[in-house]
Amino acid sequence: MSTTVTIKPLYLDREAAAAFLSLSSTQLEKMASKGLAPKPRKLSAGRSAWLVEELEDWGRSLPVSDLKPARNSGYGRAGTPDDASDSK
Repeated sequence: MSTTVTIKPLYLDREAAAAFLSLSSTQLEKMASKGLAPKPRKLSAGRSAWLVEELEDWGRSLPVSDLKPARNSGYGRAGTPDDASDSK
């Protein structure tokens, strides 16, 4: 019998951190440079990465959105939001 163990990473590189947060890597870097998102940690002279725990904490601290999904998101009938629940 074989057992597979998966280990949660401690750090994520720029692309993986951005994907983890559903952001583009450019957006993540802009937000981090403005202090709006966690900054990467320096791992070595030429390498930095984001601490997963800080990304999770930051993501959980964001406010809940009051926006409806975009019209082309597939939400509701034929890709348009279902406004029937709003009129009740």
